[in-house]
Amino acid sequence: MTGMSRKTRLAAVGAAVLLAATAMACGSTKPASTTTTTAAGGGSSSSKIPASAYGDHTGITSSSVTVGNVSTLSLGGLFKGAVVGTQAYADFVNSTGGVNGRKIQIDSADDNFSGATNKQATQNAITNDFSLVGSFSLEDSYGGSLLATNPGMPDISNVLDTTTGSLPNVYSSVPLNGGWQEGPLQYFKQKFPTDVTAVGSMVASLPSAQTDWAGEKYVMQKVGYNIIYQSTYGVTQTDFTQNVIAMKNAGVKILFIDQMPPNYASSVLKALVQQNYHPQVVLGAATYSNQLVAQSGGPSAVNGAYLSQNSSLYLGGDSTAIPAVDTFLHWVQEASPGFQPDLFTMYGWVNAQLFAQALAKAGSDPSRGSLLQALSKVTTFTAGNIVAPTDPATKSTSNCYLEAKVVNGSFVRVDNPPVSSSTNGYRCDYSYVKKPGT
Repeated sequence: MTGMSRKTRLAAVGAAVLLAATAMACGSTKPASTTTTTAAGGGSSSSKIPASAYGDHTGITSSSVTVGNVSTLSLGGLFKGAVVGTQAYADFVNSTGGVNGRKIQIDSADDNFSGATNKQATQNAITNDFSLVGSFSLEDSYGGSLLATNPGMPDISNVLDTTTGSLPNVYSSVPLNGGWQEGPLQYFKQKFPTDVTAVGSMVASLPSAQTDWAGEKYVMQKVGYNIIYQSTYGVTQTDFTQNVIAMKNAGVKILFIDQMPPNYASSVLKALVQQNYHPQVVLGAATYSNQLVAQSGGPSAVNGAYLSQNSSLYLGGDSTAIPAVDTFLHWVQEASPGFQPDLFTMYGWVNAQLFAQALAKAGSDPSRGSLLQALSKVTTFTAGNIVAPTDPATKSTSNCYLEAKVVNGSFVRVDNPPVSSSTNGYRCDYSYVKKPGT
C-alpha cells in the first residue's frame, strides 16, 4: 500500500494488536480437558471437505512438506514474530526427524500491508504449498476470498477476518470468539470488593475494540461493577495525562487497560506515576510484553499491576514450570538469534504445532483432504500448556484463564492452581458470557 500516512500505519498497528488480544481474552462455556486429543466422531466441518482434496498432494513429498506463511513483515517488521514462531516450530520438529519423516519447509511471503499482495501471496500458496500455517495479517480477508473458493486448501492461522475464520478449511489454535469471560471479573470483584464500585477503562476508538469493550462492559455490569469513567483514545494518541487527571478527579479505584497494546499502556502508566495516582491496574493479553516495564519507566511504574490472559507466561515466567515454554523460547532464538518474541511469535509456534499434530494423524500418504479431516477431529489443544485449552474443530475456547502480577518488574503467577493440577495451572471457574443480541 503506497502513500500510507503515519497515522494510518499507527492505526494498523493498534488494530492488529487489539484484534489479536480478542483471541486471548475470549473463551466459551464448553468445558475442555487439557491434553491434545482427536475425537473419533470428527469435527463439524469434516463433511465439507471436497472429494478432490483427498487426491491433492501439492507441496508434499515422501521427505518434505512445504507450507506457506503470508504475514505483514514491512512497517518495521510488524508481524515478523508470526514467521519466526512458525519457523521456530518447524526447526524444532525437523531436529527430531520431521513429521513421519517429512521435514517442514516454510515458504514465507510479506504482504506489505496490501490487500492485493496478500491475495497474490495466498494464490501462490494455493498453487505451490501443502497448507498455509501461522500467517498473521490485517489484510487476510483478501486471501480469505480465495480460500472460500478453494475449500480444499487448509489454513491453520490466527485469522482476524471473521468471514474467513468461519470457513470450514480454516482452523486456529486460538480461535476468535465474541463476548467476555466472567472468571477474571469475578476474581477482581472478590479481591477488591470496594474498588469495583469505581471502575475506569480506556478503549481504542476502533470498531473492533469498541465491540470487545461492549462485551466486557456487559459482563462487568452483570457481576456488579460500577463504571464511573470510560474513554476512547485515538490510535495516534501518545499523552494520556488529561485522561489520568480525569480519572483521579472522578475517584476511579480500579483501571482496566487490558485491551491496550504495550506502547499505549506504558504511556498511561507513566502518567499515573506523574500524577502520583495509584489505582489498581488490570492488564491483558495485548499488554503482555517483556518491553512494558522498560517502556513505562521501570519496575516502580508497573509493580502491583495484574494480568489476566488465556495463556501461560510464555515470554519466560513459566519457562521452568512448563517445559513447552522453555522449548518455545529456545527455538525462537535458534530461528532468529536475538529476536524478542511477542504474542504473534507465540501464535506462529502454536499454529505450526497444530499443523504438525494434524499432519501426523493424516495417514502415511497425506493429502490436503486428509489433513483437513485430521484437523476436524482435534477437539482439545493446548500446545503443551502454552495456551489454555481450545477446541479448533468447533472454533471455540475454554473458560480457563491465568492471573499474574508484576512483582519487581517481572510477571509472576498469583492465585492460580499449581501447574501439576488437573487444570494445568489455569483457573477454570465461572463461564463465558455473550451480550444478548450478539
